[in-house]
Amino acid sequence: MVKKAEGKVAKPVRRAKRSIAKDGPSPIDVHVGSRVRLRRTLLGMSQEKLGEAIGLTFQQVQKYERGMNRISASKLWKLSNVLDVPVSYFFDDLGVDEDGRVAGSAAGEVSSTDTLALDPMAKRETLELVRAYYKIADPLVRRRLFELTKAAAGAGENTPAE
Repeated sequence: MVKKAEGKVAKPVRRAKRSIAKDGPSPIDVHVGSRVRLRRTLLGMSQEKLGEAIGLTFQQVQKYERGMNRISASKLWKLSNVLDVPVSYFFDDLGVDEDGRVAGSAAGEVSSTDTLALDPMAKRETLELVRAYYKIADPLVRRRLFELTKAAAGAGENTPAE
């Protein structure tokens, strides 16, 4: 508590309780959920299978992945075991400023739509492409495809704009 000059004790300032309905999901919950979705999709696992493995319905997994529901520490631990990643994986690439707020927006808020637009790894097409790439058994074929893809991407950069 802070003492005022007149000898009175000031009341601590309280922040309004965060409401998903009013404020939207926490950007941290959205990030963690998107990391769950990314890993689940890379493994080719359905929401239903993941839910069964951690004792939840696929609807609850959907809510976790969208950041609409927070993931408890015990569920995060179970998810890390089922998805075969360390718990820290879910927080990788989380930009945080000096005040502990998620960086990247004026108010420290990032919508799930923004996350999808900014992160190509959050797109289903990218995840399917990566999964298909790693299914190629022959390392030489995989390497040639990789080089072809890089060349095709670079070819688009060298053509003049019309």
